[in-house]
Amino acid sequence: MRAGRPTGALLAAACLAGCTPVSLAVGAGASAGVAIAEERTVGEVVEDARIVAEINRAWLSADLDLIQRLNTAVHQGRVLVTGTVADADQMLVALRLVWQVDGVQEVINEITIADGGGLAGFARDSWIAAQLRTRMTLDSSIDAINYTVEVANGVVYLLGLGRDDDEVERVKAHARQIDYVRGIVSHVRVAAD
Repeated sequence: MRAGRPTGALLAAACLAGCTPVSLAVGAGASAGVAIAEERTVGEVVEDARIVAEINRAWLSADLDLIQRLNTAVHQGRVLVTGTVADADQMLVALRLVWQVDGVQEVINEITIADGGGLAGFARDSWIAAQLRTRMTLDSSIDAINYTVEVANGVVYLLGLGRDDDEVERVKAHARQIDYVRGIVSHVRVAAD
């Protein structure tokens, strides 16, 4: 799902420009609350949230178009970058900025260079992501909070930590059943690994 459309970019700019120690503490508190239900530690959740904020700040400073076209998901320092950019130069700039953020251990590049499908493509991707998140949440065999779902151009990208291979396969099976899904790319680690 792409959160970085023009309205989202303006909200991100306002947040990044107005971040205060209080707002950072509130964000960290919310992240800590999520961590209680996750496999990650509270410190890892807070660190991943900081990495996302730093990436967004770097993209916003370099090129507003990057924050509008790209999304990130971070799990234990692993950064998944999805979305569509205009050309290879823009992709390289985006990835270079991600690598410059302290704490980034791995960058998973799932950026495509092409037309992003416009508003209809964005709506379809958002719908796919919502459908998959709902199915995962309602499936008692899946610990949905441990997964991040991003969708770009009909391709579902998964990041997170699965309890076992069977759980990860259930998530993929749910994704396959959703209309308009063109592919599934999993960057999920299994807890036993």
